[in-house]
Amino acid sequence: MHSLTAMARVYIETYGCQMNEADSQYIADRALAAGYSLAQRPEEANVVILNTCTVRDNAERRAYGRVHHLKLLKERDPAMRLVVTGCLAEQDRDRMQRLAPHVDAVFGTKELAQLGDRLGAWRTEYDALRIVDDAHLASEEFLREPFGGKADGIAGAFSHLRAFVTVQRGCSYYCTFCIVPHVRGRFDHRPMDAIVSEVRTSVERGAREVMLVGQTVNAWRDAASGADFGDLCRALTDPERLTFISPHPKDFSETMIRALAGVPSMNPRVHLPLQSGSDLILRRMNRKYTRAAFMERVEWIRRYLPHWAVTTDIIVGFPGESEDDFAQTLEIVESGVFANAFTFIYSQRRGTPAARWEQIPHAVVAERFRRLVDAQNAVTQAYHASKTGKVSRCLIVGTSKKDETKLAAKSGDNVTVIAPKPTGYDEGEYARTPWLDIEVEASHLWGCTGRVVRRAERVNEEGLAVARPPVNLLLLSSRA
Repeated sequence: MHSLTAMARVYIETYGCQMNEADSQYIADRALAAGYSLAQRPEEANVVILNTCTVRDNAERRAYGRVHHLKLLKERDPAMRLVVTGCLAEQDRDRMQRLAPHVDAVFGTKELAQLGDRLGAWRTEYDALRIVDDAHLASEEFLREPFGGKADGIAGAFSHLRAFVTVQRGCSYYCTFCIVPHVRGRFDHRPMDAIVSEVRTSVERGAREVMLVGQTVNAWRDAASGADFGDLCRALTDPERLTFISPHPKDFSETMIRALAGVPSMNPRVHLPLQSGSDLILRRMNRKYTRAAFMERVEWIRRYLPHWAVTTDIIVGFPGESEDDFAQTLEIVESGVFANAFTFIYSQRRGTPAARWEQIPHAVVAERFRRLVDAQNAVTQAYHASKTGKVSRCLIVGTSKKDETKLAAKSGDNVTVIAPKPTGYDEGEYARTPWLDIEVEASHLWGCTGRVVRRAERVNEEGLAVARPPVNLLLLSSRA
């Protein structure tokens, strides 16, 4: 059996942070403007683009694993082009082409416009119809599961509902563990007018939620007017929901947090990276705040945004961390301040100062990490349990990755909620009415489960009632 692909197609696979998500969205827009359509699987595409991350060693290994994994596509179809971009491409430009000579092009983080131009130049080469052997594709099912874990593809029925808008690139803080300033450069703030315009365009295209993205997003300043990040958020009145990632504790002032409290569309969640609860380790990390200053920001959030969830990042085993240093971090976690935390064992990154320092034995770090995870898991489980019996308005994500009979959605505080697909579920219809009221029936460490009771086109609408799925009597009798 054969099918014909009448339009050139590009597949984009994204690893890493929301900055990479925003970059992938830009690449997709350029590809669409050049006449491509977006493929949902790599084997369907004329051009496959991997947008990579290098913030930790595992991310780097995953990226190289996927690059080699996709060599099969090049062997089957030499006309297909494999492109690598993102932070790993910036860091390993020359090294990558030695390690993976089947890669056709490498574009660094500052070369996205050139990548868009190259896509346009390649487009004319794919005018002829390309024959795809469906039977052969079926034998390559493993290509759809990225080596080392899942990544995000840019295409999908619900992908237009969320927009990533870059407000600032690069970082000038040079934390001693971080590679970002070396691969993305120093602060580069976009003009306020350009941001407001892009947000408005994203909403016009169907985005219900807009995420403002920057390596240190709340350090943003408008060069022309002097406006700060709080002023920017107040100026963005178009999105139904507005959120941002990732702020730096140093750049939150009480005035800025008070300004965020005056933005009704703001998602009730702030990600506030702690990294360590020890002043000694914070200084070694060059984080530019103290434990007391961090907790002061938490108190401001509680005062002006009492219903917001606070989430965080924590690194365990940073060079020089003593048991007492770790205990100070654990104390903050056990206090229950964080609804969730992204916890990491310190990973040496080539080119950073901390990579050259004496490292802590792995067994010591692993034991500390286990204790930290256990403490945070207890807090997160309790936070999710507090949602049981309540109705949460969520934005649909799509079909659950673990069960095709269920859908996944995200609450405003970024909790994953899974529910059975209602009777008559249709992707197109739910993309038009993507706001779901889900009655939470059970909580888990990873999120919550429940059932859809209403769906709405707009976030502030009451919505249409959704019928309860019919009871499967055969299934019930088999359990009896």
